[in-house]
Amino acid sequence: MDISINSNKKTCSQAAAQKAAQLLREAIAQKGKASFVVATGASQLDFLASLTSQPDIDWSRTAMYHLDEYLGFKADHPASFRLYLNQRLVDLVHPGKVHFIAGEAADPQAECKRVGQIISREQIDAAFIGIGENGHLAFNDPPADFETDEPFIVVELDEACRRQQYGEGWFNSLDEVPKTAISMSMKQIMKAKAIVCTVPEKRKAQAVKDCFTGEVSPMHPASLLGKHPKVFLFLDEDSASLMV
Repeated sequence: MDISINSNKKTCSQAAAQKAAQLLREAIAQKGKASFVVATGASQLDFLASLTSQPDIDWSRTAMYHLDEYLGFKADHPASFRLYLNQRLVDLVHPGKVHFIAGEAADPQAECKRVGQIISREQIDAAFIGIGENGHLAFNDPPADFETDEPFIVVELDEACRRQQYGEGWFNSLDEVPKTAISMSMKQIMKAKAIVCTVPEKRKAQAVKDCFTGEVSPMHPASLLGKHPKVFLFLDEDSASLMV
């Protein structure tokens, strides 16, 4: 794992975006296209702002997948991850293909199968992700399922995860935060050729310590990244403060 500790959130996000852009350019140069996974959340705002301003990326040759979506939400819901990504990436750079999870699908299991079949046909070149305050990747809260081979799964959100969503300001109350979602599975995330993980802010410091200085455990889902051959972890001084 390549770990980069930067002075603050902005420089952390900029460095991560530069690496992400490099990975996209390399994939396009090598095979004429690039497929990528992209996360959402407050910690990814600066990263996406920097990524969408990076030069010399032929976005028309890219295919985008997103990690997770709340069940029961339409794409125009204020807290929908589709709205988030449309406003902060899709409408700005216009990827050639966009593969969203339909959170409002009447049959969530069928929706998991639909998006799973799509992503299974493609090698993901890069996953651009963060980790949660509880160490989750996507919505794989602890104890995360390290074993399922399904690309997308229906998950229950734990209270720590739901409190983070409320704390970041996406909802007016904790009661408004959904309790279920569709999430990309751990194994599917790990299938990406390269992973850029951007984790700034003091509130992530304990999760960073738990996931990247201890044993690999479903109780610390992001610890599984330690088994991936090509992970670039970008921290700032605040998020890295408990590592030593």
